[in-house]
Amino acid sequence: MNWRVTLADLAYTSEEEQAVLEVVKNRWLTMGKETETFEREFVDCVGSKYAVAVSNGTVALHLACLSLGIGPGDEVVVPALSFVASSNSVLHTGAKVRFVDIQSLNELNISPAKIEAAITPETKAIMVMHYGGYPCRMDAILEIAERHNLAVIEDAAHAHGAALHGKNLGCWGDVGCFSFFSNKNLATGEGGMLVTDREDIAEKVRLLRSHGMTSLTWDRHKGRSYNYDVIDLGFNYRIDEIRSALGRVQLKKLGNHNRRRKEITEEYWEHLRHLGLGLPFENYAGESSHHIFPILLPDDVDRMGFIKKMHTEGIQTSIHYTPIHHFQYYRERYPEVNLPLTEEAASREVTLPLYPSMRDEDVRLVIDTVRATLTSMT
Repeated sequence: MNWRVTLADLAYTSEEEQAVLEVVKNRWLTMGKETETFEREFVDCVGSKYAVAVSNGTVALHLACLSLGIGPGDEVVVPALSFVASSNSVLHTGAKVRFVDIQSLNELNISPAKIEAAITPETKAIMVMHYGGYPCRMDAILEIAERHNLAVIEDAAHAHGAALHGKNLGCWGDVGCFSFFSNKNLATGEGGMLVTDREDIAEKVRLLRSHGMTSLTWDRHKGRSYNYDVIDLGFNYRIDEIRSALGRVQLKKLGNHNRRRKEITEEYWEHLRHLGLGLPFENYAGESSHHIFPILLPDDVDRMGFIKKMHTEGIQTSIHYTPIHHFQYYRERYPEVNLPLTEEAASREVTLPLYPSMRDEDVRLVIDTVRATLTSMT
């Protein structure tokens, strides 16, 4: 379909093209100098002690779980209003998930009180996801984790450049996991990053991302090593030099891109707040990355009808998210889960277009189309 305004778009210029060409000219494609530099620059950006680049955000979450020793017999508290990678990464360790409700219809992040209520003797970790790049209540969550001796994993796939009390998201828990998927604030197509202040976790993740090998091809190419041993059961979760080069360019642009996202978000809030919509996070703590713009439709508006009318006018929308426990696999595995706030929010949520290269006229068109569509349906 020829969209007048797409849901998301790559904020790429000739800089990204040149970065890729330089990698090709240098004739080294697997993990090497670009990846090492990208990891150092990411550390400087977020303020963690360590950063480990990996093939995508999902494997960052998987490695986070494994590095914390999560496995069969353990449970991890997880938000149900999230992408399925959150819970999948836990299940792939052999552990179980305990789904938890959101704070409210105005704050679509995991509820600290519900986290505490879900903890059992088998609970080993809490996984949070900063929905839309808006900070979870990390002070309360860390207090709960400390009191129950639990690890904290931050799914920061939406939260590039976001912060709370001046501290970057991804750096509050034991491990933070970022995604560089094509629609993210920092986009390389695929790719991800795991950050931590714990040396033991960083060492474990570096080992597991490349087959449990004690040295990499790049080490041998540079003459730093001539052979390797395999000392753990690892994976091929490596990133490549092209994605690392793209990530370095995108990292430099992140601040300006997030500021533009904030401008668009505030324009939406100003012009949509009197239309009877729910506008989650309009009053939020911290500094958001403004990854997506969610609205909650009034109870009497048919969501699919609204989406179809928007699409007819050339405005692409989406849904974030179907609750994980409503998918067939999870319904069969966890049939008794009941999360009323998550389910209500998910049944009414629509995501509007938001990306740095949106023009002012694009933003106005979305606002006008939302207003006209609602008027025609109420």
